[in-house]
Amino acid sequence: MQFIVDLRSDTVTKPTPGMLDAMMNAKVGDDVFGEDETVNELEEKSAAMFGMEAGIFCPSGTMTNQIAIKCFTQPLDELIADQTAHIYRYEGGGIAFNSAVSTRLLNGYRGIITAEMIEPEINTDNVHHPHTSLVALENTVNKGGGSCYTLAQIKPIADLCRNKGLKLHLDGARIFNALAHTGDKAVDYGKYFNGISVCLSKGLGAPVGSVFLADKETIKYARRIRKVFGGGMRQAGFLAAAGIYALDHHIDRLKIDHAHAQILSETLSNCSWVSGVLPAETNLILFDTVEPAAIVLEKLAAKGIKAMSTDKRRIRFVLHLDVHPEQIEYTVDVLKSL
Repeated sequence: MQFIVDLRSDTVTKPTPGMLDAMMNAKVGDDVFGEDETVNELEEKSAAMFGMEAGIFCPSGTMTNQIAIKCFTQPLDELIADQTAHIYRYEGGGIAFNSAVSTRLLNGYRGIITAEMIEPEINTDNVHHPHTSLVALENTVNKGGGSCYTLAQIKPIADLCRNKGLKLHLDGARIFNALAHTGDKAVDYGKYFNGISVCLSKGLGAPVGSVFLADKETIKYARRIRKVFGGGMRQAGFLAAAGIYALDHHIDRLKIDHAHAQILSETLSNCSWVSGVLPAETNLILFDTVEPAAIVLEKLAAKGIKAMSTDKRRIRFVLHLDVHPEQIEYTVDVLKSL
């Protein structure tokens, strides 16, 4: 029997029956008027989980990240991030377009940067230089193959930002995968970050949405920016209900995806057509191929396995709640047979 196994992204998941039921029974209102009960509940629930004061529900993680940058910077400022950062590589040049801000890129290890790397790149007060105002971290790091920051790694960066008067933002696209791996507590993140973007539509399996978390004044301004960006939704409670269901039911199961990633990673490490595999800490696997990635992807597709390349000889697998044990067994057999 040939399965269809979609390993392109954890954004391809379909709502579960329980999630659909929650969506169809949501209490809704006009969110722009602040009258959608379910959206309000999601924002309050998310903020409390991460030890933050308030939140704002948006259609995407790109929007929450771009709103955060707009809130924490002024034109002619500069932010510091790793050169693999999603906000830099995969958000359409929004840093420059939306906020008129430049970017100082660092070369971290698998996307992980340190306070020691950041400090020398903070500009002095000099008319020739943009004003450094923001540091942005990503957890987990997409281009790092799901690599994670621990809170112990984040603390020195947060201390540096406070000492230098910088804001610190977290692109938490897969933050719950990071928490599942490190064992850190979500509520402790509020001690370190001025803003946190939490995605609900990746590992947690909601169909749409991310929440930007910050203090009340920042979120008040963020609502104005969301409106300008076209992100003011109306009866969005149908979508927010999926996010609440995901937070209540899909966090604990993330370790299943991590276990599946380990199985595939170990299999790939023993395949002759694979030249290298990055350590699989969470639900992402990046591996290099002897042949061009396009050729390997064609072979996989012929067997019903969908994946994506991230370079000419690099392929990404992403595990998620719609990949089941029998599909993992099938994928292992296919990988061994190529």
